[in-house]
Amino acid sequence: MIKAFRDWRRRRAAAKLAIRDEQWRAAEYPYPFLDRLSDAERRRLRELARQFIATKQWSGAQGLRLTAAMQLEIALQACLPILNLGLDWYEGWVGIVVYPGDFVIPRRIEDADGIVHEFDDAVLGEAWQGGPVLLSWFDDPAEPGEVNVVIHEFAHKLDMTNGATDGMPRLHADMRRADWIGAFAPAYEDFCRRVDEGEETAIDPYAALDAGEFFAVTSEVFFEAPALLREEYPAVYDQLRRFYRQDPAAFIAPQ
Repeated sequence: MIKAFRDWRRRRAAAKLAIRDEQWRAAEYPYPFLDRLSDAERRRLRELARQFIATKQWSGAQGLRLTAAMQLEIALQACLPILNLGLDWYEGWVGIVVYPGDFVIPRRIEDADGIVHEFDDAVLGEAWQGGPVLLSWFDDPAEPGEVNVVIHEFAHKLDMTNGATDGMPRLHADMRRADWIGAFAPAYEDFCRRVDEGEETAIDPYAALDAGEFFAVTSEVFFEAPALLREEYPAVYDQLRRFYRQDPAAFIAPQ
């Protein structure tokens, strides 16, 4: 009953948004990874994005004027990972804050010796547990292979559904924790080794920072360059395929 009411409330809020077909097409055009979607999937993604826009609280930071076009582009990317999961996976928080370009977050870290280090950290995005998602906005979308900050930060939000940002989201009932660890742990270890040895990896070396970043970066690659991930770490690809309930590499023609 609660879920039914929540779904009705989302649909009711979304129905108030008048979005023309040409607005959708303009928002989709910069992101070729959306081209693999069938017509039915595209319609579902648009409806998810419409509800997402209507039920989240949006704000521009540092004088940024947040436009409807920006919201559409962000919402389409944010909802792609949950296309077959549903908006309930983004429950428990409401805020989206968009910055004009990268931004600085003050950090305060205490090391193992008890010494406190304070510094300014320039970032492209950040997801807070139970709090907002912070995103940078650039007028030119990222090229394939570059950081997709939207998918990255919303992957972190999915990771947080199981508590800490540790690279293991809440798994579906038909998935096993042992299988997830058996795929991700050796892949992460191998990737860290390759980065430490100075290899120029096709996957962003930022993924070597920790297990949470490895999950977020491989989620980006899963949606933007699925054949690459399937080739480099097939077991990771398979677990993400099962988690996201999508198989983007299946739509890529053999070379």
